Amino acid sequence: MKKKGVAVTIFFGFILLSSTIMLVLPGVDPSASTPELTVTGTPADNFPDEQRSQFCGSSDAKSTTFVQEFSIPTLCTNPLAIVTDYDGNVWFAETNTGKISKFDPVLETFTEYENLLWPQGARSMMWGMDYAPDGSIWYTDESYNSIWKFSTIDETYDRLSYPSEGDSLPQKLLVDGSQIIVNDFTGNKLTFLDPNQSGEEVNYLSIPSPTDDSVTADFAVDANDNVWYTNWLYQQGGVLIKFDQNDYLNAVVTSGEQYLPLIDYIEIYRLPVTLLTPNGIAVADDGTVWMADTTSSSFFNFDPVTENFVQYVTSDPMLSTYGNQTGVVKTTPISRPYWIESDDLGRIVFNEQTANNISVMDPKSQSLVEYHVPSKNPNWADCDPGTGMMLADCGVAQIFDFTIDGEKIWFTEWAENNIGVVDTSIPLPLEIQLTSASLTITPGNSKPVDFVVSSLSQKDLLGVSLILSSTHDFLNIELVDAPETFQLDSDASRPISLIINTAEDTIPGTYKVLVGAQLSDVAISKYLTVTIE
Repeated sequence: MKKKGVAVTIFFGFILLSSTIMLVLPGVDPSASTPELTVTGTPADNFPDEQRSQFCGSSDAKSTTFVQEFSIPTLCTNPLAIVTDYDGNVWFAETNTGKISKFDPVLETFTEYENLLWPQGARSMMWGMDYAPDGSIWYTDESYNSIWKFSTIDETYDRLSYPSEGDSLPQKLLVDGSQIIVNDFTGNKLTFLDPNQSGEEVNYLSIPSPTDDSVTADFAVDANDNVWYTNWLYQQGGVLIKFDQNDYLNAVVTSGEQYLPLIDYIEIYRLPVTLLTPNGIAVADDGTVWMADTTSSSFFNFDPVTENFVQYVTSDPMLSTYGNQTGVVKTTPISRPYWIESDDLGRIVFNEQTANNISVMDPKSQSLVEYHVPSKNPNWADCDPGTGMMLADCGVAQIFDFTIDGEKIWFTEWAENNIGVVDTSIPLPLEIQLTSASLTITPGNSKPVDFVVSSLSQKDLLGVSLILSSTHDFLNIELVDAPETFQLDSDASRPISLIINTAEDTIPGTYKVLVGAQLSDVAISKYLTVTIE
């Protein structure tokens, strides 16, 4: 257990804190041996006073045109995994209390369900959650190597032991027909559970991953019941795996063997060298696979037919998300796409952890809409101006999970004690039109490209900042005779001229360039396909 705790701390700390800056809480004396603890009778008592604003929230819920937030009544619950039921109710796990909570979006009320099985003062990251047809909510618990079942009908909890041999971290979870699939992140395996069980003894089948000493990240199931997942080593790359679960499970039953050679039931594809930390994965309705890279600003598409990977990029995080009050940030931080899903409209949805965004990419129109979440916790960025006072609009809320319900995307704010919802049906205030969706160029040469930013808003003026992002340094975007920020009148349009420059050492291939416009609460962009011959 100690080994597991160290591994989890290192990985989780890396995801939360790694950047170009070191974060130091103002007013904290590192030499103090006993932190002050004011007893409140709330879950905040799990943290010393000096850490409460960092982990329990820094402000009230906020809203924008597209995003509405709701404050959880109980202080400092650290909400994480989230799901909706068939009636539209929102369910989420409180990692600092061990409780499951329900939010009624019609009445806008919260109900928290006491977990009598949970140890007093315990905390656990609960990354995975799904809703079963019988009204049960299943979720993972990494601190106690457990899979939990909460009955929304009986309002009771049931704990199932997760199969662990040494280092394990049950992470994401999916109710898939008559079984439950869980990835063991540090245990490097996929586990299949029978949901019609209860108690400590559980029948399960664990599938070891083909890459030793790696992690097994998120997974997705395609239309043919194949399970797609990734194995990777930190900053060393990894592989994408297609697992034929039906053939494998049938062979296990037929042979009577608990384990069979995995090699006969998998296909392995080496990941691009630029894809280092593929946490989230999804299968779209066209059968292509999408992966989010948490150590960059990129997400990737893989076509199983052509076996080609295509890298996409997000916009840069806004200054308010990282602050840079000390001036130590010398290059633009990354957005860190974390989890990724496909919705019923064929769109790709993902959270950008350090950009504080919920983003929606439409593969058909090659467009990206990034919805900015208004709540921010300044303790997770460089937001201290040197006076000991925090900036009001600076930091990140640690948006670690989301769930899709029609055109609405519900999400949790782990560090702000809120849940929120993005309404993607609300009309956008801008439109981006490319004069050409693609161009072909040779290394060491340049080509012009134009696009138009058009206001669809009834407001008098929109403050616009241009988005010009590429996936590789050898693709340079040059703005021609236009400012990077400007005011756009209602119903007005503004043409933008660019030059795409390629370096002499540019590698031939197909690349994506993102162009668009950033407003205070939403960014709207289009992808230009650049082919290097």
